[in-house]
Amino acid sequence: MNAEFDVVALGELLIDFTGSGKSSQGNGLFEACPGGAPCNVLAMLRRLHRSCAFVGKVGDDLFGRLLRDTVADIGIDTTALIVDPEARTTLAFVQTMPDGDRDFAFYRNPGADMLLRAEDLPEQTIRKAKVFHFGTLSMTHPSVRAATERAVALAKEGGALISFDPNLRPPLWASLEDARQAIHWGMGQCDVLKIADNELMFVTDQEDFYEGATILQKRYPNIRVLNVTAGAGGSYSFYGQEAPVFVPACHLGGVIETTGAGDTFCASVLNFALDHGIENLTATDRRAMLEFANAAAYIVATRKGAIRSMPEPEEVAALLAKDPFPKV
Repeated sequence: MNAEFDVVALGELLIDFTGSGKSSQGNGLFEACPGGAPCNVLAMLRRLHRSCAFVGKVGDDLFGRLLRDTVADIGIDTTALIVDPEARTTLAFVQTMPDGDRDFAFYRNPGADMLLRAEDLPEQTIRKAKVFHFGTLSMTHPSVRAATERAVALAKEGGALISFDPNLRPPLWASLEDARQAIHWGMGQCDVLKIADNELMFVTDQEDFYEGATILQKRYPNIRVLNVTAGAGGSYSFYGQEAPVFVPACHLGGVIETTGAGDTFCASVLNFALDHGIENLTATDRRAMLEFANAAAYIVATRKGAIRSMPEPEEVAALLAKDPFPKV
C-alpha cells in the first residue's frame, strides 16, 4: 500500500467546556478545551509519531479557528478540515459527577460538523490511509451519515484497516433506536472495535462483558480485535476463539476527569496495530497492548481536556516501568 497517512479520521471537532471550579463571585468556571473523539485519537497518535489527517468541518468563528490552529499546531494534516462561513462550531459542556460519570450538554443544532457532505471528502487521501477511524457522531444526521458511509467505502477500497468507536452520546440522537442502528452498522464495517461497557450493554442487553462480546463476535465475524473498556474496571480484549485478556485500570489517584481517556486508549491500540498488525496475536501481545493503552488513558485522565493533554510515549513507558496494575 502506497500510504499517504498512517491514520485518517473523520468526525466531530469541537470545544469541550470542562468545569474549572468557581470564580470569586461563586460562578461556575469552564475551560475551553479543544476536543472531539476522532481528533482526540489523532492527537495521541501524533504523540506516538504517526502521520495523521483529519476530515471534518468547523465554523468560521472564534472556536473553529482555535480548533483549526490547535490541530495544525500538533501536526495533524488539516487539508480536509473545512471552515464553513455559514455554520457555528459545535460546543459541549462537560460536568463530572461525584461518581465520576459525566453529564454532557451540546450546542449543535446545527453544528458545523453535522454539515459535512460526501462531496467534501478528500477521496485519494482516504483511499491511501493505512487506518481509517470513525465513530457515530458523524452519523446522527443524513448528510454527514452519507459522508461517513462513503468515506468507509473509500477506505475499504484502498485496503485500510477500519477502526470504529461508537462513542454513544444519547442527547445528540433523534431516537436511541437510530443510535443503535448506527452502532450496528459501524460494527459491521470495522476490523478493530473499541466499545465502552455501557455501549456494549446498550447494543446487546447483556451486563456480562464476556457474554456481550461473544454475541458481537458471532454477529460480526469481520471484527478481528474487539476491546471493551470499563473505566476504573479495566479493559478486556477479545480475539477470535482465543481466551479473552483482561488488564486492570491504574489506581494511583489524581484523576481529574475522564474526557479523552477512551480516545487515548483507542489511539494506543491503533498504534499497536500499525506496529504489529492484527494477525496471529498472542495473549502476551494483547496484554501488552492493553497495558500501554490503560496507562496512557490513566495519564490523560489526570489532566484537563484531551487534544493538548495527550501523554508522550516516554511518560507512558515510565509509568509502565512502575508496574502500576493491581494484581488479579
